[in-house]
Amino acid sequence: QVQLVESGGGLVQPGGSLRLSCTASGTIFSILVMGWYRQAPGKKRELVANITSGGMIYYEDSVEGRFTISGDNAEKTVHQQMNSLKPEDTAVYYCNTEIQPRPGPLIERYWGKGTLVTVSS
Repeated sequence: QVQLVESGGGLVQPGGSLRLSCTASGTIFSILVMGWYRQAPGKKRELVANITSGGMIYYEDSVEGRFTISGDNAEKTVHQQMNSLKPEDTAVYYCNTEIQPRPGPLIERYWGKGTLVTVSS
């Protein structure tokens, strides 16, 4: 069993910044990937950014150059610095991870409960 605890959401003006954080805990042998999805009202959940334990990073096109994802393997934590925020960034942001609970072939995925980011004047 793995828990993901998110923080950092809130209300910010267009052009402002927020920093999201997510920490994993529980039965974890190896974290393969951690990242962030978001879901706006009426839209499907989409991948925003993720990072592998080896440091490989992906960004969705609309956030490239504005968002920066980073991770700390020892702390089992991922951060997402979000700059130059736009109203269209407004969404619930969900932390996700893909882990091995123990050595072997088993892989599990977990989701945080979500943190709301609102970009508005």
